[in-house]
Amino acid sequence: MHLIAIDWGTSSLRGALLDGKGHVLEERSHPRGILTVPPGGFSALFEELFGDWMRPTGSFCLISGMAGSKQGWVEVPYCPCPSGRVEVGNAIVEIEPGRIAIVPGMSDMHDGVPDVMRGEEVQIFGAMALAGLSDGLFVLPGTHNKWVTVKRGRVTGFRTFMTGEFYALLSQHSILARTLDAQAPLDEVAFLEGVTQADNGQGLLHNAFGARTLALFDRMPAGELASYLSGLLIGEELRTQSIHAGDLVLIGSPALTQRYLLALEISGNTARTLGAEATWAGLHALAAIHLSNKARS
Repeated sequence: MHLIAIDWGTSSLRGALLDGKGHVLEERSHPRGILTVPPGGFSALFEELFGDWMRPTGSFCLISGMAGSKQGWVEVPYCPCPSGRVEVGNAIVEIEPGRIAIVPGMSDMHDGVPDVMRGEEVQIFGAMALAGLSDGLFVLPGTHNKWVTVKRGRVTGFRTFMTGEFYALLSQHSILARTLDAQAPLDEVAFLEGVTQADNGQGLLHNAFGARTLALFDRMPAGELASYLSGLLIGEELRTQSIHAGDLVLIGSPALTQRYLLALEISGNTARTLGAEATWAGLHALAAIHLSNKARS
């Protein structure tokens, strides 16, 4: 199998050329998320960015992420929880038969309110394969963070937290933007102070205002305030979780997983971390299921 694996998000996309065993031969990334693609322009952009990878006979591309959303290339229905690799693999939709297909994403329901993810399910299946796990709690930090429960190889449920987006809104578009430096590097002491403060029982709406008053009273410089605010938000997210001893896996960029590891250590929890390799492993596993189904049909 000559597999082109692509994670196509809202603001960017990345791709990997994989051999038959799932080894990465080459990687590419572009700032061409789905929101930058004009109507009807996905096929042409795909050929522009990855056409050379698709030339060898038998090449097959599997795409995950927002390319399967209403605003994407083709809308692909969600797989409801509980679902595992087989159910998701069986629901893959080909948009160019035998050549290009899209992973469906997953949905869950909480008290009548739906929750969804596109792309994270692939990372979870890849992480399960790489870590040799069939049970565990998988945490995917990002703009919209996911906390995903897996039992016996199937995603039984998940919840989304808009932590990353709230950080961007508060640090760039609220009164806090006037006194903090959102581009400052992580200050671990200030970050952990924010994580601790989030557990005071007063709630984020109150605690966030402290990021302003600490500046007003010269208690914390602008470079540290961004880390403090990040700690408040991640601490608030962690405060709502029920974390038990066992397998906890963080999947994401090193910059984000580092912050969650620091916050988890306060409560005596540890986690293993994975990055982009989880996406490629997940797409490789799902492609194998899809192509096997085609060979039998």
